[in-house]
Amino acid sequence: MRRVGGEPEPRQRLSIAVTGHRDLVPDEIPLLREKVREFLQRMVAEYPDLQVELLSGMAEGADQLAVGQALELGLPVLAILPFSLDSYRTDFADDGKDLEALLECCELITLPTLPGGDPAVDPVARDRQYAQLGVFLSNHCQVLLALWDGREGGQVGGTGSVMTYHLTAVMPGFDIGEATPNLLASNENDLAYHVVCSRHRKGGEPEAVMAPGECYWVTVDFGRQSGDHMPWDYDLMLDRLGTFSRDLQRWSAEIAEQSRGLLHDEPDLPVPPGVRYTDRLYAMADWMAVHYRKDFNFGLLLSHVLAVAMGAVFIIYSEFVERWGMALMFMALFATGVIFHFVGERREWHRKYLDYRALAEGLRVQVYWSLAGVTDARSATFAYDNFLQKQDVDLAWIRHVMRSASLRRDRHHVPDERWVDWVVAEWVGEESPGHGQLGYYAHQARSRVRTYRRTQVLSLVALWGGIAMAGFLAVFATRLSEDTTVILLILMGILPLLAAVRDAYSHKKADKELIKQYRFMAHVFANARGKLDGGGDLAFRRRVLRAVGDAALEEHAEWLLMHRERPLEHGGI
Repeated sequence: MRRVGGEPEPRQRLSIAVTGHRDLVPDEIPLLREKVREFLQRMVAEYPDLQVELLSGMAEGADQLAVGQALELGLPVLAILPFSLDSYRTDFADDGKDLEALLECCELITLPTLPGGDPAVDPVARDRQYAQLGVFLSNHCQVLLALWDGREGGQVGGTGSVMTYHLTAVMPGFDIGEATPNLLASNENDLAYHVVCSRHRKGGEPEAVMAPGECYWVTVDFGRQSGDHMPWDYDLMLDRLGTFSRDLQRWSAEIAEQSRGLLHDEPDLPVPPGVRYTDRLYAMADWMAVHYRKDFNFGLLLSHVLAVAMGAVFIIYSEFVERWGMALMFMALFATGVIFHFVGERREWHRKYLDYRALAEGLRVQVYWSLAGVTDARSATFAYDNFLQKQDVDLAWIRHVMRSASLRRDRHHVPDERWVDWVVAEWVGEESPGHGQLGYYAHQARSRVRTYRRTQVLSLVALWGGIAMAGFLAVFATRLSEDTTVILLILMGILPLLAAVRDAYSHKKADKELIKQYRFMAHVFANARGKLDGGGDLAFRRRVLRAVGDAALEEHAEWLLMHRERPLEHGGI
């Protein structure tokens, strides 16, 4: 039995949480084992780049049935106990002997006790702990495996209420004590695989029109669907997660040697369990974002250089040198642009750069919030569900990586209050370059302004240079040699083309829009630093850091969507 934690592996995880009835019908158990095993094997086969793992509350019946199949297949199992093992034993017919045997093969997470009663003696408090378990499982998985009769049921924390929560983010009879982010937005974390079963009690047959052993995919938008393959949108989301995992494995040696996390200059304070895991994930994602940014920027620059060269060759060919070699050169330049466009599209330089940068920034917030105690360490919910939730479902894989990190933090550890000062210094920072996000955004805003102004000046010079040459030729054409006239005519055509391509390049890089965003974020961090330096108690400082994180997450979501509209195109313009 091991506690969850350790170093994140390049191979990312596909977390499947199981919920189900304790009182399975004995005659149905062989069939249910077969269906659960087939499902787990199918997930392993369809997503080979992901390590499938099972999350289970370890209760008798469905939970232990699924755990047994996962362990037989060699899959890691995370045991999520609703309360202490000593108290949990009393809910088992054999006083927990089978449970303890299974726990020897699992990683262990024990959820904290909610305020309001002792679950060891208070049945209501005990039900609330089970409800918390259901919330935790739903919030930290990609697929909920439900061995369920299909009936909603009325027990708080029961299988029916867990399914309701997974689909709606609301669990009747249980208040998680927190506002659910974007409650009315589309929920991509609502995917469930329903294996129909009966209950060993009077009236325990499945809901009408369903028979034991039947299997369905269930989501809010798609409803209930039979068949082996999950809805396409969710498959794409997991494919994106698998691609990230494959990239991490491909570049693992370079990442290990060159990446750098946020804790490189940490103070002599105990690091909250799980934060190093998140920090290492950040370092991996950050390295990958920089790697693909370089590839994309090279392709972007090359495509615009090729556009200028093609324009110049076309002008020369059409007006002055009508030779087949010029036409061949034009086709060669065009073919080069098409090839680089194809390579960039196939290797997804643009998408990966944007997605991995968004992931890194989300993990940055996650690390600093965890260190500063902004997120409630004891909470069963996932604190970052508002990040990118209003965007396309294929971006949900980013939150799933963050779920993996959230899963591995210790719910019983409260970070040292002194971390807040370090987070303020390292994250918020000062206005000088190299000092936190305030320094970064202030520097980037100034740098982008200088770049944009140079672009404007060069464009004007090129444009008016071409016009000036046209005027010069109109006046002095008869006095110039033929070679001089040809050169000036070529420049008259190329200079405006150069100005147009340079403007297009600036548009692709979103220079003008980024100036506004960098200035805005510099203003946000400057305001935050002013409030943090102005005093206030610990709770106030944490509220400021939460507001900073929320603003950062929202800004990066906007940044990602803005750049998604500017993909790499062959021809450059």
